[in-house]
Amino acid sequence: MAEQTPASAPTELWVERTGTRLYTGRSSRGAEVRIGSESVEGVFTPGELLKIALAACSGMSSDFPLSRRLGDDYDATIRVSGAADRENELYPHLEEVLELDLSELDAEAQGRLVALVERSIDKVCTVGRTLKAGTNITLKVETD
Repeated sequence: MAEQTPASAPTELWVERTGTRLYTGRSSRGAEVRIGSESVEGVFTPGELLKIALAACSGMSSDFPLSRRLGDDYDATIRVSGAADRENELYPHLEEVLELDLSELDAEAQGRLVALVERSIDKVCTVGRTLKAGTNITLKVETD
């Protein structure tokens, strides 16, 4: 998900093998994440990263409408789940739950805000839009 502005180059992303089924994901902006098998403590699996990317994208896509209505210090948690179909090696269904305290709003205002948040996520969450639409993936193997 490299973002590009006219004055900047796209962020480069890569993973480096650090052990048996262990990798470190890196970005040209200096970020790192440890990736490995479910049996290894302190790492994310690739599937968990996919789910986290979806939840983070939904959170970021809803941040402006929520902060405008609830203030900059509102609390939100987005939980995401979905079991893998191991026979087909895919996630047939992912479920997100956005947890918010809207108790200061009346029922009508809550409904309007929830609808606005849903529209915002549907419109600008690149990860969610990509998963819903599907995408073409290519792999090129370079050898020495």
